[in-house]
Amino acid sequence: MAVINFTKMEGAGNDYIYINLFEETVSDPVGLAREISHRHFGVGGDGLILVAPSRKADLRMIMYNSDGSEAEMCGNGIRCVGKYAWESGLVSDPAITIETGAGIKALQLSVDLEGKVSSARVEMGVPILDAVSIPSRLSGDRIVAHPFDFDGLTLSGTLVSMGNPHFVTFVDDVGQAPVREWGPIIENHPLFPQRINVEFVQVLSSSEVIQRTWERGSGETWACGTGASAVCVAGRLTDKTDATIVNHLKGGDLTLTWEGPGHPVMMEGPAREVFRGTWNVKTP
Repeated sequence: MAVINFTKMEGAGNDYIYINLFEETVSDPVGLAREISHRHFGVGGDGLILVAPSRKADLRMIMYNSDGSEAEMCGNGIRCVGKYAWESGLVSDPAITIETGAGIKALQLSVDLEGKVSSARVEMGVPILDAVSIPSRLSGDRIVAHPFDFDGLTLSGTLVSMGNPHFVTFVDDVGQAPVREWGPIIENHPLFPQRINVEFVQVLSSSEVIQRTWERGSGETWACGTGASAVCVAGRLTDKTDATIVNHLKGGDLTLTWEGPGHPVMMEGPAREVFRGTWNVKTP
């Protein structure tokens, strides 16, 4: 029986299991993601993130949702990758680059006097607004406050891709929103060929919102960084929020800024190590 070392980390409650491919070997990441992420029979988490070498950046982030599906990018996960890389000695400069399925992202780590990373600022990239590129089976340069009919469920939504697809809908009371009922209906609708993440958002003021997320492949999660970025974009496109907002998620707060089309979304938030351990991998 082989043993793999792992680190459990979380960013605003978005928790993943991290494995260092500079030192470890993972032969079946899909199967491992399903097993190790299970909250009853495994370590428990929203998924698995592999920290790997890169020829294009300081390192590479490879991520899998808890159902084993591979995802392009996670804003909360990438901050934890930055923390892990710094505190494990994989990088020596707090300004780092990380290769992801959504391109190369730049991070600025906040390092305290004890050499620990408490938070990170991430350039999340320029949002994609073209309907086909989301991807969706709609057409148009932007799908903003569009009336959708999901087989009898009628909602107004805005489509944004932050390297992965998001459907953002604004609600009066996010606490009462039927996230677990509506989330999977929207996620798996034929309009979205790669499925889609769903954000339910309540606007408190032009600079403050509350978000709940149904994450494709994981269900409702405590936070979603790319989702929070999409919310920042959707808020501006619908004239509901300012360029900079504080987004309150179940697991904590994120600060986001989007200056408008052609500009990247900037996100700042926490990163924390929960614990380290070993996982027994069954061998044939």
